[in-house]
Amino acid sequence: MKWGYGSKSRCRQSSVVAVAEETEGIDEGLVESCWANLPLELLREVLMRIEDTESKWPLRKSVVACSGVCRSWREIMKELVKTPEVSGKLTFPISVKQPGPRDTLLQCFIKRNQTTQTYHLYLSLTQALADDGKFLLAARKYRKATCTDYTISLDANEMSKGGGTCIGKLRSNFLGTKFTAYDSILPYAGAKLVKSRSTRLVGSKQMNPRVPAGNYEVAHISYELNVLGARQWIMIGQSSYVTSRGPRRMHCVMDAIPASAIKPGGIAPTQVDFPMDNSGSSSLPMRFLRSKSSRLEKSLSGPIETQREGSLVLKNKAPRWHEQLQCWCLNFHGRVTVASVKNFQLVASPENGAAGPEHEKVILQFGKVGKDMFTMDYRYPLSAFQAFAICLSSFDTKIACE
Repeated sequence: MKWGYGSKSRCRQSSVVAVAEETEGIDEGLVESCWANLPLELLREVLMRIEDTESKWPLRKSVVACSGVCRSWREIMKELVKTPEVSGKLTFPISVKQPGPRDTLLQCFIKRNQTTQTYHLYLSLTQALADDGKFLLAARKYRKATCTDYTISLDANEMSKGGGTCIGKLRSNFLGTKFTAYDSILPYAGAKLVKSRSTRLVGSKQMNPRVPAGNYEVAHISYELNVLGARQWIMIGQSSYVTSRGPRRMHCVMDAIPASAIKPGGIAPTQVDFPMDNSGSSSLPMRFLRSKSSRLEKSLSGPIETQREGSLVLKNKAPRWHEQLQCWCLNFHGRVTVASVKNFQLVASPENGAAGPEHEKVILQFGKVGKDMFTMDYRYPLSAFQAFAICLSSFDTKIACE
């Protein structure tokens, strides 16, 4: 009797669980069909108005919320929401991997925490140099004996190398004069996956084998050695001045961007979505390939400008010599208020042929506005991720360049 009672009890419990699971599935199906079966014309009109009216953060979170209702809503929102290059708006997480607007600089700022060695990138919501902002990316600095690593994540609280939100990294050489930025997912067709015998995987999440996760080189950044002494910076009005040899010289080879991208009608590679996992849902990359720093030193040795032919090359904007002050001048138009050797403006370098109007536009500018506050303004063809990686290189100590 005891065995029989217990058996009946267990059968009753399993029946209840089965009924509950079946009911839950029916409820979810009803909810899905309720929202998905709305007339497409009406649904598109409603979503279009939401996309038009909720144009700025924090109101723009309504657009993101609508895309998460069901599959049909998501597909319509993906059609309505344009890339930052066209709309000048950052909406979905993939927006940080897409080129910025062509005609204007997208204004952002970086907050540094020297205690935790972390850096947080925010989208500016007002014209003020220090507002709350919309969080975009975060990075953590890892010091090693022979190099420095920065991991870049979509999560402000999860920046570990094996984290599921890690989308890229930056690595320096021993002197902190040369850097390589890596993307965790394929940035463009034909991108080279960095591997070596000493490589080991960080993280274990299985990705779509058709879109392998790993280290794809997207930028090489170098700083010119200074053999004639230190520079002295001063700030006057909206301009930054250096009273010695000139600003710290940078040279950036953008492996993922062709040089033709800045010309009229040029196109820069644009990632449209994160890779899908085996379940069919969007999944963020976890795996990174870690190589010995000696291999990186080898890849960064020699003239960096000769390593990537046909790629976009960025260089410092030439400063203007101020006769009265007898110093070099860079105009940041009020976006930089504190003198610092880290301040810079980058323009396209005319590697082959004469310079045109497209080589005069500032593509990325970075400068100090407080003890641990910096502005970062970028435009097409750079993405927020690429611009952030370049700016992180400026934070690293460069004894040979100061």
